Formats: sequence, structure tokens, C-alpha cells
Amino acid sequence: MTEVRQSPPWLDVYPPGVSWRFEPPEEPLFAALDRAAERFPDRPAVNFLGRSCSYAELAAMSEAVARGLQALGVEKGTRVALLLPNTLYYVACYYGILRAGGIVVNCNPLYSEAELERQLEDSACRLLVTMDLALMLPKALAIARRGGLERIILCSMAAALPTTTGLLFRLFKRGERARPPFDAPVVPFERLIASGHRFEPVAVSADDIAVLQYTGGTTGTPKGAILTHANLVANREQVIAWDPSRVPGEERMLGVLPLFHVFAMTVVMNLAIGIAAEMVLLPRFHLTQVLRTIHRRRPTLFPVVPTLLAAMNQAPALRKFDLTSLRFCISGGASLPAEVKERFEANTGCVVVEGYGLTEASPVVTCNPPGGRIKAGSIGLPIPGTEVEIRDLEDPRRRLPPDARGELCLRGPQVMKGYWRQPEETARAFVDGTLRTGDVGYMDEEGYFYLVDRIKDLIIVHGHNVYPRTVEEAIYEHEAVLEVTVIGIPDEKRGQVPKAFVRLREGAVLDAGALIDFLRPRLAPYELPREIEFREELPKTMIGKLSKKELLAEELRRRRPAGSAEGGNRRSTGTSRIRESRGSDMPGNA
Repeated sequence: MTEVRQSPPWLDVYPPGVSWRFEPPEEPLFAALDRAAERFPDRPAVNFLGRSCSYAELAAMSEAVARGLQALGVEKGTRVALLLPNTLYYVACYYGILRAGGIVVNCNPLYSEAELERQLEDSACRLLVTMDLALMLPKALAIARRGGLERIILCSMAAALPTTTGLLFRLFKRGERARPPFDAPVVPFERLIASGHRFEPVAVSADDIAVLQYTGGTTGTPKGAILTHANLVANREQVIAWDPSRVPGEERMLGVLPLFHVFAMTVVMNLAIGIAAEMVLLPRFHLTQVLRTIHRRRPTLFPVVPTLLAAMNQAPALRKFDLTSLRFCISGGASLPAEVKERFEANTGCVVVEGYGLTEASPVVTCNPPGGRIKAGSIGLPIPGTEVEIRDLEDPRRRLPPDARGELCLRGPQVMKGYWRQPEETARAFVDGTLRTGDVGYMDEEGYFYLVDRIKDLIIVHGHNVYPRTVEEAIYEHEAVLEVTVIGIPDEKRGQVPKAFVRLREGAVLDAGALIDFLRPRLAPYELPREIEFREELPKTMIGKLSKKELLAEELRRRRPAGSAEGGNRRSTGTSRIRESRGSDMPGNA
């Protein structure tokens, strides 16, 4: 039970039918799959591009995976890596690893070979599950040749598809396929689940490690957050409790966000299994395919990031598709512009709520209540069993009153044990037993929280604090702007100044001067961007979140003296851009 030192303000406005006081069940994460299979055996569990699998079949497949892994030597605590897109394989292997007592290590299929190898080495993974795709298999084979992997469990994309589609994939997608050499340490998935090994049930407790979920690494080397079965079960149940209108066995979840990411792992996969929903999985976001899937498969739940909603709002043929089956969307990963939310709700009748979370909290921490008051611009109320506080940026042991800006800190059953093999980083992440998020925000009088920015993204202009999110939200108010990212760049006079990267709506016309004029009444002089760069595309992470990492690296290369080891003024490729700098002649220089 959550220990309360004083009555938190959000109790007075908590949504009806939801209790903040929360006692999570003590069980392994895979127990929910067994319950769903027992209660709804014939209910579709996963539908991947038209190929369906029932809950009874999924539970049996996960046990077959566990049996095969035990035959390969997996025991309690063995780390097994998943390098997979959204498919039935991912769900079956994830739950099979846990059932065998192993620990899931999620890997991003877009990682470079070096990034993947570092993560496998850090987590001490000897087994990896991947697919026969050119994007993934060659990296795994190269690492195995250097002794970094003992076995690769290889899943066939063609076999995951409906019969006709699988045949067409074999015939016409040869460029996307990859075949291992005959002497590679590869175990086909079909052979793994056909193992004659007798399954030995493993005593898995709630406190055992379930997943090593590596942080994004945007500010340094990625760290493995230790998420236990208790952490992930708690967060699944917290999210289920947040929307009591969900009907077990009757919901349909659209999974476009990648399951290897902590947001989709919990809010798509674990949540779906917790309520026996059908997961309609897509391997990547393709606008027309997503719209067609909603039109045909009629999902009711759709976790998203704001860029997905913005893209759907802009679809030229949007009116051709019926999106009204959608009942509830939770948006995370980035700030949700009010215009994007309102337009999507008007198109679908769906309730879109903004939430907040982080890898270290499994991940969901706060959310606007779908059955209560939704505040524009707010990341909502703490979900059941979660205490959130605002702490002083200089003295994180000091709690701040409502409306004061500081660091978001939290307690709850979903908070990680620590970072894998990094005791010093773990110690820095906590103060007084409270997780420090590294995010700046504030709480209003009613207990709703608002996010200002990442502490490490803070731009200091002549001693003034400038939060990129504040500048981005002002730019988003211009009707011509579709996407924007703001970073800090070096400046000899001011230390740093803001630079904005802007993508316009299709057919829109806007120049830097007009945008600055628009921003003058909305921002302080020192907050105005000193450079504005228009681009046809902005870099995004695998989950679809706008990424500052690539832009920061690009700016660093651009400013490096010519002839340096990194190639001087080399510019990124793959974008068409118009660069318009206002420099020192901009109004309002600090």
C-alpha cells in the first residue's frame, strides 16, 4: 500500500470509479496470459497482417518457446535478447523467456552493429531472437562470429504472414530477406518450439527481474533499467484501473508503436493481455496501412505518439476511412499539441488523453483521466499508487509548493530496482527513496502536473533559463507548422541560443522573418530562436518521437573546424532544407 505523508491534492479530483490507493497483485507477469487463455481460449490474441492466433494458441506457443529455451540451457536469470519487429514472434518469445525464468533484453532493430554489440555485452546476453531480415540478421551474425553470441534463434517473416502473402514475400521481397550461412549458430524458430525437451516449471517470484529495458541514451551511454515482474505487473494493473470502462475479452488494441519500446511493451502488449484484448499488430507505421487497418479491423484502443496523430490528421484521403471504432487513445513520448488532439477527436469521436512516463517507471506515471477532467497541456494526475512531487532543482530534498517549477520525482510500485550493474548511476537516480526523473515541471492546486522540459535540454541564454518545449509550443501555434524541434547551439556572446528546426504543412508557405514576427508577442526576447531551419523531414526515434540527438550531433559536426577527424563541416544527407539565419540582427537580443 502506498504510504501517504499527507493527503495529496489530486484525491479531491480523482476520476469516479478509480481509487488512488492501490495494491498490485503479487504474481509473475505471464500469469495474466494463463488467465486469458483459460477464460477466453478462442478469443483472438494476436492478428498480424491478417494471420490470427487465439489466446489458447499463444499460451501454448509461449510454453513451447520456454521448453525450447530450457533445452538450449536457459535457466532462471539467463538474459535473452529480442531483436524483433511487431509480430506474433515477439509476444510469444517475450512471454516464453519469462516463463522459463529468463530475463528479456529488448533491442532496437535500428541499432547499428556497434550499438547492438555494446548492449549485448553490457547485459551479458548469449542468446538472441531475430528475423531473417536484412535489417537485423547480418548484425547478429557479425556479432556471433566475434564470439558475442552463442546462439541465434531465427524467425521467418514469410512464415508469420498469411499463406498467400507469405508466398508473395518470398517471391518479391528478396532484397529485404537475409539467409545465414550453413555453419552459423542458428536455431530456426520452428525447431525451437518443436523441442522434445520436457518443460520444467520455474518458481518465478514478483521480485525477480523480468526485463532489462535500456534507456534511449540521448544524453550518454544507454543504461539497463532493471524492471521486475512486480514493476511490470503493477504498471499493467495501474493502467487497467485508470479506464474502468474497458471490457475484458471485448477490446481490440492497435499496436503500431514498437513493442521493444517500454511504452508499447506495457500499454499495448501487457495491457492487451491483461484484459484479453485482441492485438492488431503492424510492423511499422505506414499511414495508409494504419488508416485501412482501423477501417477494417475496428480497434477500440490505440496508444500513440503525437507525430502519428498529426500524420493521420494530414492524410489526404482521411475521409475515405471510418475511424469511429476508436474509443480511447493515450498519447505519450512528447508534448501533445492541442490542435492535433482536437482535430483527431473531431475526426474519430475518440477520447485522446496525454500521459507521461519514463523507462525507469515501467513506464506510466501520470495521465489525464478518460472518465474525468482533462486539462489541455497537462500530463494529468498520478495514476493509482503513485506519488509525484516537485523538488527544488538545486536541492532535490526540498519539496516545492503548487505552481513552482522544479524536478518531477516519484514513488510507486512501478519504479525500477536500479540500473543494471551501475550502482553509482542508481544512487544518483534516487533521493530519499524517490526516483528523480530529470524532467522539469510543476503541479497546479488540484494536483494536475505539467511538463516544462528535460533538465539536460535546458538552454541558458545570458543566464536566462530557456526551455525548448516553451519555444516549441509557441511555434506550434502557427497554422503553417506541422512539426518543430528546438535545441541549444553555442553562441560567443550569450553562451547558448535557441535554434528551431521546422517542418511545414503540405502547401504552406512561411519564412523565418514572418515566424519571428509571429513569436515576438508569445516569447520573451531571449527565448526567440536565433536560427530557424526549414526541413522537409525531421529526425524521429523508432517510436516516432521527434529526436534532438541527431540534430545536436549535426550541429556539432557543422561547427567543428575544417579538417578535423570527424570530417569538418560535413552535413547530414537525406533532407532538403532551406536555412534562414537571423543571427545578431534579430530583435530582442539578450
